[in-house]
Amino acid sequence: MENTINVLKEKVILVGCQLQTMSDQHFQYSMEELASLTKTANGEVVVSLMQKRERPHPATYIGKGKVNELLSLVEEINPDVVIFNDELSPSQLRNISSALDVKIIDRTQLILDIFAGRAKSKEGKLQVELAQLQYLLPRLTGQGIALSRQGGGIGTRGPGETQLETDRRHIRNRIHEIKQQLSTVVRHRNRYRERRKKNQAFQIALVGYTNAGKSTIFNRLTTAGSYEEDLLFATLDPMTRKVLLPSNYQALLTDTVGFIQDLPTTLVAAFRSTLEEVKEANLILHIVDSSNEDYENHEKTVYDLLKQLDVKEIPIVTVYNKRDRTPGSFVPSPNEDYIEISAFSNDDLHLLLEHVEKVMKEAMEPYSIKVPAREGSFISRLKSETLIEKLQFNEDDETYEIDGYALQSHAITSQLEEYSQRG
Repeated sequence: MENTINVLKEKVILVGCQLQTMSDQHFQYSMEELASLTKTANGEVVVSLMQKRERPHPATYIGKGKVNELLSLVEEINPDVVIFNDELSPSQLRNISSALDVKIIDRTQLILDIFAGRAKSKEGKLQVELAQLQYLLPRLTGQGIALSRQGGGIGTRGPGETQLETDRRHIRNRIHEIKQQLSTVVRHRNRYRERRKKNQAFQIALVGYTNAGKSTIFNRLTTAGSYEEDLLFATLDPMTRKVLLPSNYQALLTDTVGFIQDLPTTLVAAFRSTLEEVKEANLILHIVDSSNEDYENHEKTVYDLLKQLDVKEIPIVTVYNKRDRTPGSFVPSPNEDYIEISAFSNDDLHLLLEHVEKVMKEAMEPYSIKVPAREGSFISRLKSETLIEKLQFNEDDETYEIDGYALQSHAITSQLEEYSQRG
C-alpha cells in the first residue's frame, strides 16, 4: 500500500529567492513551509534551488544563470512540476514556461490548488473557483501550450483548464455567475447569523495559523468530527457547534480556515464572508503551535489578517498548543492573555474551558436575584441562557437565590433588572 501511495506522488523541484530584507532563518522557514504545502498537495520535493538577490528578476524571477541551472536540473530529474516560492507575475510565468519544458506553478497556485481539494461546502467550492479564475485571467496570454500540457496533478484541481486559454469571455461570465451565487449564499449566512444573535448565545471563534491544532481542539471540545490531519489547510469550511463549559453553560464554538503567510489576496477577498464569522464572536481563541520554531511570525500573520478584517475590541486569548512538544527556548509573547495546553490532555482542555469561562464573566454582566420556586420556566431560561454560579433553594420563602452572568445585549437582562429591584 505504501508503495502505491509513493507512486502517486508527483516529483517536485522548489525554487526560492531570498531578498535582502529577509533573514536566513525566515527564508529557511518559508521554504520549509512551501515543502509542507507541497506535501499537502501530494507532491514529493526532490530538490530545492535557492538564490540570494536584492530583488526578484523582473523577467524570470531568478537570474539567468539560475534559470540555466534549473534547466539542467529539470533535464536530469524530469520532475512533474516546478514550484516557485512567490507569486509570479504573468510575464515571469510566461518567460519561465518558455525556457523550461515542464509544468510551472507558483506559491499562490499551490495554495489555491490545496483549497480546491479541501473545499466541501458549496460556498467553499465557489469561493475557491472564483479565486482561481481571478488569478488565471491575467495569465492566459501565451499560456496555451503550458495549460494544455498540464493534464492533471498539482495546480490543476478546481475549475479545470477546458478552453480557459482561448475563452476570456467564458471566464468573465463564470466569475460574474459565481459572484451572484455567492451573494445569495452570503445573504443566507447573514440571516443565520442574525438568528444566532437573537438566540444570544456566547460565540467563541477559533483562529490561528494553518496546522496549529484548531480542528483537534474543536473536535475534542465539541465531539463534532471536523476533519483533522497533520497537513496544512486540513479545515477549509467553517463549522459551528455547541460547547459545554464547566458551569454547564452552552456557548457556540466556530472553527475557521487556517491563516498563512502571504495568503493570496484573491483568497482573502473570496473567503471574506467566511472569515466574517470571526467578527461576530464575543471571544477569539488564537491557537498557536508553540512547537513550531517560527511561531512568532505565525502569530504576526494572524494579527495582520485580523487587522485586515477590521476585527477590533473583541477579547483575544492566546492558546499555545502542543506544549508536550514545545522546546525549552519557547517564550510566550508579552502583554497577552495566554494559556499553554496540549489538545490531547483532558486536564489541559478542562483548564482551557475554565480560563474561557473566567474571560467570559469579565465580558458579561453579573446578577444576583431571588426567584419564586413556582416560576420554573424563567429558572429554566436562566439555566440555558445565562452562566449560573450559584443556585440555592430557600425553604423559608420558597425562592431560589441565583447568582450568575448574562450577556449585556441579551433580551433576558430586562427581566433580570425587574427581579433585582424586587430584592
